Amino acid sequence: MKSLLWLVLATALVANVVTSLFMTGVPQLAANLASGLVTIGAGVGLYLMRGTRAAS
Repeated sequence: MKSLLWLVLATALVANVVTSLFMTGVPQLAANLASGLVTIGAGVGLYLMRGTRAAS
């Protein structure tokens, strides 16, 4: 599951950069909003799935 979330996170980041470079106007806004929400969701999912560390 973590591998899938990392893949989704990386893909969303790349999509955000590509849409910023090659799109304009309302479609760019919609695509950036969608990829931003996916990025935040994947980041939160990875944060919640992190392993516990032993205190030293």
